[in-house]
Amino acid sequence: MRFIKLSVTALSAALIIFAIAAIPKRICFNGGYNYVFYCGTSSADCKVVRADGNAKLTRLFLNDVCGEGAEFKELNIENFLLSLGGEIVFSESAAGITNYYCKANLPYSVEIDGEKINLHIAVCEGSVKVGTPIIFGGY
Repeated sequence: MRFIKLSVTALSAALIIFAIAAIPKRICFNGGYNYVFYCGTSSADCKVVRADGNAKLTRLFLNDVCGEGAEFKELNIENFLLSLGGEIVFSESAAGITNYYCKANLPYSVEIDGEKINLHIAVCEGSVKVGTPIIFGGY
């Protein structure tokens, strides 16, 4: 009987520790598909980790996350920016893609042309990709 009580106590403690450790590991974007995490210490050593199926669960098991990204079939940029407390700093268009570089309430950032940027939105025909601090890899 003592062994069962000790086992239940140990299991309960492990679950509480896991829950506390997992709480801060939220994802930045909800509702997107093809969710990715950028892991490493900078863009130079960035490794892209795809979250197959469940981004929140994948996030729990990653270390050194330095950014995130998601793809949307369509996205109302104005409402999206409002939901993140964001604003467009500058934009550029090339090859049928419009890129918006923004400031928002997100945990990752880079400096571009002297501006702190932590949200990148790339709009092309048929999809919208978002990334924080920017979209790494292709879009």
